[in-house]
Amino acid sequence: MAKERLGEALRLLGLGETAARVYRALLERAPAPLAAVGATAGVEGPALAEAYGELVDAGLASPAVDDGDTVAPVPPAAGLEILGRHRAAELDESRITVGGAFESFRRQRLAAHDDLVEVVTGEAIGPRMRQAWASARQQIRQLDSPPYFKVPGATDDALATLARGVTQRVVYSRASLEQPGHLERSIEPVIAAGEQARVLPSVPVKLVIIDEAYALVSLSIREADVFTTMLVVQPCGLFSALVALFEQSWRDALPFHGRTALPGGLQPADRRLLWLLAGGAADEVIAREIGVSRRTLFRRIQVLMARLGATNRFQLALQAQRHGWL
Repeated sequence: MAKERLGEALRLLGLGETAARVYRALLERAPAPLAAVGATAGVEGPALAEAYGELVDAGLASPAVDDGDTVAPVPPAAGLEILGRHRAAELDESRITVGGAFESFRRQRLAAHDDLVEVVTGEAIGPRMRQAWASARQQIRQLDSPPYFKVPGATDDALATLARGVTQRVVYSRASLEQPGHLERSIEPVIAAGEQARVLPSVPVKLVIIDEAYALVSLSIREADVFTTMLVVQPCGLFSALVALFEQSWRDALPFHGRTALPGGLQPADRRLLWLLAGGAADEVIAREIGVSRRTLFRRIQVLMARLGATNRFQLALQAQRHGWL
């Protein structure tokens, strides 16, 4: 078993099978004439010379000091280091070669199917987004997060789509709720009109999926708060991956709206407070959005916790969800 492991280790380091056999014989017989080592390994002539040459090049064998015909193994540390570097270089070269071949394949495939992905930039984004909402027939699925491209009438378009009976499911990021005025002007009106909304601390990408027809993907730069490029993806493997990404995000997200009617005398401001709290918004953001001071905010949270029997904010959000307050 030890010999088999040694042979496999030498093979992984790049030595041929014959050289590995000669090395094992060298460990058994050395110091000894090379011919005697070859006889033990069952190798002779040019094959023996070539195998021994491999061992010398790898730093694993050398002639004995006292006799040029006598050979012996040498401490393997330096030799193994050399072999490891050679193998690493070969792997890097192989990776570059395979990667280049795949890129060539990808370019050829995209050239053959260049209609699968459309790039929309600049001022063309707004009309393209409005066209998308107008074209929806069954459902719109969306991952929402800043930065936003200014589209006049975007909220009206969403309301009109809902009025036509199109289902809208949206996962909002915490940054969406914290965007000044966005909750009141853009989110709450469509939720009241029937949009199904959930919230996550963050979403992986800005995404809109129209029916099973195509997807809009933002190539925004968050750090610069810029949204200047959008991809329109037609049905293909990438489209299917985007659909799966949305559905996974939807399953992981916290419901943001459960009932149209306010339950149990809950004030609208308190419901908004709970939405923001469940979304992970900071206290100053919550206070600003509901129009109160931080001190008043803390008092309201304490009252809601008492009503639901919660001892901390996490329990408050959990109990509010169970009671249909979110």
